[in-house]
Amino acid sequence: MIADEIGVTKAAVYHQFRTKEEIVVAAAEAELARLAQVVEVAEEQRSRKRARDVLLSGIVQLAVDRRRSVGTILSDPVIVGFFADHAYFQDLMHRLRRVLTGDDDRPEAHVRTAMLLAAVSGAVMHPIVQDLDDATLREQLLRLARRFLGLPA
Repeated sequence: MIADEIGVTKAAVYHQFRTKEEIVVAAAEAELARLAQVVEVAEEQRSRKRARDVLLSGIVQLAVDRRRSVGTILSDPVIVGFFADHAYFQDLMHRLRRVLTGDDDRPEAHVRTAMLLAAVSGAVMHPIVQDLDDATLREQLLRLARRFLGLPA
C-alpha cells in the first residue's frame, strides 16, 4: 500500500525497511513530528487562551489533512504498542495536556485530553463524514472541540 501510494515498487520500500514493523514505526515517528510542531507553536504563544486555540486549531487541521491515512496508522497494533512504550510520545502528550488544561494533573484532565484526541481522530475517519469537504469538517470539529473543553466558540 505504501509503495503504491508513493509510486515505487515493494522492493524499493523493503530496501529502506527490513520489516513491516520498521515501516510502521517510521510512519508513527513522522506523525509524531507533525504533532510536535503543532505543540511547539502552541507553547510559544504568550497567553494560555491563545496557546489552547492554536493547539486545537493545529490538532484539527492535522487530523483533517491526514484523515485518509490516520485510520490506518491509529489502528495498527504495532503503532499502539510503539506509542505506549515511547518516552517521547509520553512527553509530547504531557505537553499537549498542559497546554489544554494547565497544571491540572487530576485524572479528569488526562481523560478529557484523551477523549478530545480520540474524538477528533475518530471523527475524521468515520464513514458518516467521508463526504464532508475538508473546510466543513475542520469548522465543525473545531467548534465541537472548543465546546467539549468549555471554551468560547
